[in-house]
Amino acid sequence: MKRHLSLFSLLLALALIAAACGSGTTDTTAAAGEATTTTTTTVASTPDTTEPAEPSPDFVGEVLDAGGCDYGGKVATITAVDELTVQFDLCSPDPAFLPKLAFGVFGIQPSEHLEATAGAPLDNPIGTGPYALQEWVRGDSVVFSRNDAYYGEMAPSATAVLRWATESAGRLLELQSGQVDGITFPGTEDLATIEADPNLVLLDKPEPNIFYMGFTNTFAPWDDVNVRKAVALGIDRQRIIDTFYPAGSETASHFTPCSVENGCEGDSWYDFDVDAAKALLAEAGLADGFETAIYYRDVTRGYLPTPGDVAADIQDQLKTNLNIDAEVFVVESGEFIQTSSAGGYDGIHLLGWTGDYPHVTNFLDFHFAESNAQFGDAYPEIYEPLEAASKLASAAEAAPLYAEANNAIKELVPMVPISHSAANYAALASVEGAYAPPWGDVQFSLWNNGKDTIVFMQGNEPISLYCSDETDGESLRACGQIIEGLYSYAPDGSVQPQLATECVSNDELTSWTCNLRSGVVFHDGSPFDANDVVATFTAGLDAASPLHTGNSGVFEYYDYLWGLINADG
Repeated sequence: MKRHLSLFSLLLALALIAAACGSGTTDTTAAAGEATTTTTTTVASTPDTTEPAEPSPDFVGEVLDAGGCDYGGKVATITAVDELTVQFDLCSPDPAFLPKLAFGVFGIQPSEHLEATAGAPLDNPIGTGPYALQEWVRGDSVVFSRNDAYYGEMAPSATAVLRWATESAGRLLELQSGQVDGITFPGTEDLATIEADPNLVLLDKPEPNIFYMGFTNTFAPWDDVNVRKAVALGIDRQRIIDTFYPAGSETASHFTPCSVENGCEGDSWYDFDVDAAKALLAEAGLADGFETAIYYRDVTRGYLPTPGDVAADIQDQLKTNLNIDAEVFVVESGEFIQTSSAGGYDGIHLLGWTGDYPHVTNFLDFHFAESNAQFGDAYPEIYEPLEAASKLASAAEAAPLYAEANNAIKELVPMVPISHSAANYAALASVEGAYAPPWGDVQFSLWNNGKDTIVFMQGNEPISLYCSDETDGESLRACGQIIEGLYSYAPDGSVQPQLATECVSNDELTSWTCNLRSGVVFHDGSPFDANDVVATFTAGLDAASPLHTGNSGVFEYYDYLWGLINADG
């Protein structure tokens, strides 16, 4: 594949020289067994109040060139036309282009920083956001300092702190005592308590989500569709909803919530039928049941408010209804995500999804794409209509293809969709502007508690702070305070320009020209320009690039939303 990255080696050399002389970013790691703190210094600068400058005639723009579209992805080229213009030329129409750009995974970092960190700024991200990273104290908190050079509205608090506690009850106690200003996902049993407390406010979070039981078809007996279908029929999903989920939650009729256009095309899921389930197990030669495992992570999510209780109930139902003995294993969050993503679990894994952008591709294409190994060998009956549908600009034209894919999911049962859950955050009633977004991450800069420091608590520690190569909500929430993309999500979930002033497409939706905001500087004081956009997308998309390192190196979102270039080496 052809790539015009002529300046990268020069920039890398300059960056290394600068680092040797002492740069504005320091990464301090303690010896094994000691507390670890990562600190990033923000270089103060003055906000640009001048008229937008004309692009420099001396600017040399970078290009990411896939060398054509035969590799199967969506991106043909990404070109820095001038300092403040980037052009995305695609291999097929993409009606979800702008919502994708608003997803925080595609936030922009300085090209020099990506090169200086060899494509792995895991704990020292540099962005343009209203807050910069001050320090990450492992096991305790992430601390952010206000970006006083921010081009937009200044954060009311000089410092923001992100803490975590696995148990929802622990988060609520911190909120009730006033130690934190807001929390994610209070427990179902605590909702009435919050609503009755005049010092607290319950925030509705209208997020589209799904909780499901996943199977990997490369392990027996899950390679037999009758076994997978038997479990689909033999689990009383409504019992789970009624027992463990808040009011307003729904038993899933489809993998994608019906609030997402085309999400519920095709037939609804199976009804609970133990007799039919037992007959399928008998047909598979497993009339007496079998032994298996249930894997989950003890992390509270909107789609899974009490993971341990739900895992125990599924274990009980498998034994009672189908004589399946399932041992339950609790797995550390990062390990769980990596293993499940790689299709490494030989039993049932309990996982879910919260929508990242408002399009059905966000739910179906990620989970059932040809490149996704989570459920074992991919199913062409599912991914082929999905691939065809993703290239259609018209939702009406795509609807029959989504019906075909959804019907194939029901027939092949790579997973069992359990619930679409109602979700909430909670905050102190004294906090102005507290909200819980349907899409994207809550922005601490929009919350005002009238103090110098605002504190927010989530369910777990971030895995890393390089969110181009992360998928978990805890990491993305932390990154979202620091890193910005070309577009972003407003508090009501609408898509809005951010580092771009606009991105305009041709009539075919295959070429998008993005005009960038002028006068923006990164937290290290370096200017933001079009080459930073190209470098960021090169790091995520080009598997042959020295910048394509990351944390796991998988870059899942880049892969499923755009397709990796040079993925075959």
